[in-house]
Amino acid sequence: MSDRETLDQQSTSDADRSGSGRDHIRIDGSSVAIPTPLPAALPAGAALDGLPEDRYLNRELSWLDFNARVLALAEDPSMPLLERAKFLAIFASNLDEFFMVRVAGLKRRDETGLSVRSADGLTPREQLALIALRTQEISEKHARVFLDSVRPALDAEGISIIGWSDLADDDRTRLSVYFQEQVFPVLTPLAVDHAHPFPYISGLSLNLAVTVKDSATGAEHFARVKVPDNVDRFVRVRQSESPTAIDAFLPMEDLISAHLDVLFPGMEIAEHHVFRITRNADFEVEEDRDEDLLQALERELARRRFGSPVRLEVADDMTDHMLELLLRELDVDPGDVIQVPGLLDLTCLMQVYGVDRPGLKDAPFVPATHPAFGERETPKSVFATLREGDVLVHHPYDSFSTSVQRFIEQAADDPQVLAIKQTLYRTSGDSPIVDALIDAAEAGKQVVALVEIKARFDEQANIRWARKLEQAGVHVVYGLVGLKTHCKTCLVVRREGSAIRRYCHIGTGNYNPKTARLYEDVGLFTAAPELGADLTDLFNSLTGYSRKSQYRNLLVAPYGIRKGIVERIEGEIERAAAGATAGVRMKANALVDEQVIDALYRASQAGVPVQIVVRGICALKPGVPGLSENIEVRSILGRFLEHSRIFHFRGADEFWIGSADMMHRNLDRRVEVMAQVKDARLAGQLGDLFDSALDQRTRCWVLQPDGGWAASPADDGDVRDHQVALMRSRSSTGS
Repeated sequence: MSDRETLDQQSTSDADRSGSGRDHIRIDGSSVAIPTPLPAALPAGAALDGLPEDRYLNRELSWLDFNARVLALAEDPSMPLLERAKFLAIFASNLDEFFMVRVAGLKRRDETGLSVRSADGLTPREQLALIALRTQEISEKHARVFLDSVRPALDAEGISIIGWSDLADDDRTRLSVYFQEQVFPVLTPLAVDHAHPFPYISGLSLNLAVTVKDSATGAEHFARVKVPDNVDRFVRVRQSESPTAIDAFLPMEDLISAHLDVLFPGMEIAEHHVFRITRNADFEVEEDRDEDLLQALERELARRRFGSPVRLEVADDMTDHMLELLLRELDVDPGDVIQVPGLLDLTCLMQVYGVDRPGLKDAPFVPATHPAFGERETPKSVFATLREGDVLVHHPYDSFSTSVQRFIEQAADDPQVLAIKQTLYRTSGDSPIVDALIDAAEAGKQVVALVEIKARFDEQANIRWARKLEQAGVHVVYGLVGLKTHCKTCLVVRREGSAIRRYCHIGTGNYNPKTARLYEDVGLFTAAPELGADLTDLFNSLTGYSRKSQYRNLLVAPYGIRKGIVERIEGEIERAAAGATAGVRMKANALVDEQVIDALYRASQAGVPVQIVVRGICALKPGVPGLSENIEVRSILGRFLEHSRIFHFRGADEFWIGSADMMHRNLDRRVEVMAQVKDARLAGQLGDLFDSALDQRTRCWVLQPDGGWAASPADDGDVRDHQVALMRSRSSTGS
């Protein structure tokens, strides 16, 4: 949750809240209470006069539950084997970022005494205690899924992750030569003694903690060896004595461990263990200083390397002596230690996923060109198509390259196009979108690119894009002070005879052709004059000093999206009270904002059916009698990352799409855009999408009143896969 006052008006102290009825955990040397579970049902009448105080689930624990659902995909034996390995890597990457940002933020609040409670009434310290327990649990499960299920299955398919002791003699000889020639020159063993302070350990780096013993004096010394992060984690091995193991991998740390005597000649290797530290990577740029924003951001990026530790991962065979030394020298609390059986940092499994074994992966899927943009005997431009009517694309089922990318490339090439204005939040490393904007600027068109250089973990890449665009003559804007620009919009201004026509794209996903093949998103193309006028006003607000807050056909955050969504939910409540058709259907990545959740609770109490499809975090409790018995929440995970944000208000017969999740950061601290899809044909397509996702036969997870997630359908009967159904639909229709 954001640092704001919660609705908990009780004045009880932290000590009072740690009283009887709670278990305890020690963190930072103190006893912290673990809250007992709240009842699934509320006392009779409690929700009638007002909403109860205990109506929210914890945001952080909900996120950990989301990552547990990712892990469930890796457990699924019906999933192609290398896809299971990929989901293990995704789980690990997700958890890294969670600690670098969310846990780091909670720690900072706890250490600075900022004890603002989350919406569910927990202090930062109480949340950290619960996170520590849940993280250890799912981290151990993650390791076990790999060790006990995925790794043996890989072995059976001839893809082996082996240790040094498993190698044949000729392989050892060959790899020893490889170590001497390719690895040894880049290693720097760092001793720790009175003349050598404990070295700085960079975040997410893999390290060997080594104890060496002087055979002459018997004295023991500690040393650290960093596993190089500029080479592959696994060394490819071909085992001559095992012809079935056509793909074998040796972890780099095993190769280094086998040659520690080369690094420490004349010393006895007493013990060595692998460890990894995660550091605080969350920071804020002081935008009110009299300083160029790029320079300020680059300064903060340099500081990110030196963030305080938030997690220490160690191999479960690490000795207590070694662990105590690391805790002391790294200034890590014992509660922040995660003990991992087997390999640390399973993000490395993406390298294994890269082996050429198509039979162990999902069958290739080629996105189809949307029929509106399909090839004809006489090629028609995107602009001619949009003059005939609006077009809704659904990625990755509809091709990004033949729709969004073609739209921008044709605008860059068209001599009648006068201006292109576009927002860029994240894009790919070899972006054709950026190339098209550069071509347009070099052709003399007015090109404006709003590059969000504060997009977390893409800051360096976006700074490079910004400078490249500026060098080509593009007008580059970095957004508004204090806000991130997260909206996905493009405006093309074209001269047509004596008139000027504006063409628009408003989407839910980034202008990134690579992720558009992996992320599920929708986008609206339109030449509607009113939307063109709205986007013109929006870009003027982003590039100039306009602070427009009201638009004709758009909802724009930070001013209007929460207000607009809540008003429309209230409209459904009024329709239900009048006996008319009413209902709310919502699809988003996250549902956390308390005002939106409370509006949905009130809708449920008024008898309005509410159906929610959420990929990640959900702080709403569905199915609670007297509060939310008319609300269903489900989560769909699969081959593609469900990323679109879509709203349907049944009584008003309105469909909206946009870039905003129902979170504080999106609604209060970002520029977001939502647009109504008015064309009845396109609205019907969105309705079909909801019908598929909410079909009772669709494989999903269903959120329970107590915050748990249950797989559904529970039996093995007539089960359908939402994403597979959409892929088949595109294949059968050619659209």
